[in-house]
Amino acid sequence: MTSDSDLIDLFVIGGGINGAGMARDAAGRGLKVVLCEKDDLAQGTSSRSGKLVHGGLRYLEYYEFRLVREALIEREVLLAAAPHIIWPMRFVLPHSPDDRPAWLVRLGLFLYDHLGGRKKLPGTRTLDLRRDPEGAPLLDRYHKGFEYSDCWVDDARLVVLNAVGAAEKGATVLTRSACVSARREDGAWTVQTRNESTGETRTFRARCIVNCAGPWVSQVINTVAGANSSRNVRLVKGSHIIVPKWWSGSQAYLVQNHDKRVIFINPYEGDKALIGTTDIPWEDRAEDVAITDAEVDYLLAAVNRYFKEKLRRSDVIHAFSGVRPLFDDGAGNPSAVTRDYVFDLDTTGGAPLLNVFGGKITTFRELAERGIHRLRDIFPQMGPDWTGDAPLPGGEIANADFESFLNLLRELHPWMPRPLVVHYARLYGARTKDVVAGAMNLDGLGRHFGGTLYEAEVRYLVAREWAQTPDDILLRRTKHYLHLTPQERDAFADWFGRSDLAQAA
Repeated sequence: MTSDSDLIDLFVIGGGINGAGMARDAAGRGLKVVLCEKDDLAQGTSSRSGKLVHGGLRYLEYYEFRLVREALIEREVLLAAAPHIIWPMRFVLPHSPDDRPAWLVRLGLFLYDHLGGRKKLPGTRTLDLRRDPEGAPLLDRYHKGFEYSDCWVDDARLVVLNAVGAAEKGATVLTRSACVSARREDGAWTVQTRNESTGETRTFRARCIVNCAGPWVSQVINTVAGANSSRNVRLVKGSHIIVPKWWSGSQAYLVQNHDKRVIFINPYEGDKALIGTTDIPWEDRAEDVAITDAEVDYLLAAVNRYFKEKLRRSDVIHAFSGVRPLFDDGAGNPSAVTRDYVFDLDTTGGAPLLNVFGGKITTFRELAERGIHRLRDIFPQMGPDWTGDAPLPGGEIANADFESFLNLLRELHPWMPRPLVVHYARLYGARTKDVVAGAMNLDGLGRHFGGTLYEAEVRYLVAREWAQTPDDILLRRTKHYLHLTPQERDAFADWFGRSDLAQAA
């Protein structure tokens, strides 16, 4: 057992988007921060989202006007902060006379355009699906549609980049380190962690704990900290499927199923499509979540209701499920449960415990900022708000102009194939130079594993982004798993297990 005897300010539990965002915000204010995550960063909910930074158009139907407005404002903030992993996307909404009336949809889109002070993204336009190219893949019975703007995000990288940003501000980031106990002693917390890989235990003394454990937030309150809260989360399973992309153009589609739920159909990884999500109450362990055949059929049926080309189960390349820890507001319909967040500050015994319930990827930065505001009386010396105009690591791109940055990168590396330049630019942005590490040709990037995966990238992810396993690299830090053959994935895992990197990790 090792003991970190120095008193730290903030011990953050949970390496999802809220925990990583909270650690970055606090560290940037000069607080001494430790972030611990029982698995890999973003391994739970935060890598299994619909991968959108959006206001939440459908939330208007539940009168969540404040939530939508705040999310729309944050959409623009994040687009400027991370233009390499967040970019605009146009969504086509075909209108079905069987569902919501067209005037109601148009009213909702008008509000969506104007609630959040939209500056960078184009507004809504009405489509004639019989003439406009966006209507070509749709069934002939759909004549009218609407097109509006939102943003795409690489969700797992958003988490990792916040953790990188926290570490660069002085935070300590511990992955695969579960918080096994926390007790109040002499006005502070004594916190014990255990590394799940090595068995090593560490003890910290912290002035305050922030509980961002997501689906496990109540477990941390009750079991780890031995505290209580009148608030709770409601677990809702959301599943997605990935299929080959079957339409032309960069636009996404938003369609409504017979049960009034909306399904996103988004371009994904170039030649694929991401379809989701379901909304199903989840009562079991969050770790055991998995998509069912019924969910696959539900998503396929939603697509086939609108498109000429019919999808089958055999078209599904990959599927994933996540558990969304929504703040339990008592709503009966899972789709109606608020996506807002709530804080619960417990100051019993003089050692504060800040519990975070709910939230969504789009509002993580604002959540972190407001959460830290709740601790002002505890840390009067902390610095001012700073994340509103600060780029995330790799987002240090002039005028947030990604296309100009990409062209510059191609000029700097004329030996690099275009798909590889785009891959590095999209994942690492201005940090691409650190990944390439002075290489002057492809041989300088080391072993090639297939697709756009080279050894230099693997070494960077282990050294700088806490990657410790093949899945950390192929599934979360990147999406190489979708572009490698099963044989290439196996070969990479075998190489990684035998390399010096496995021991270093």
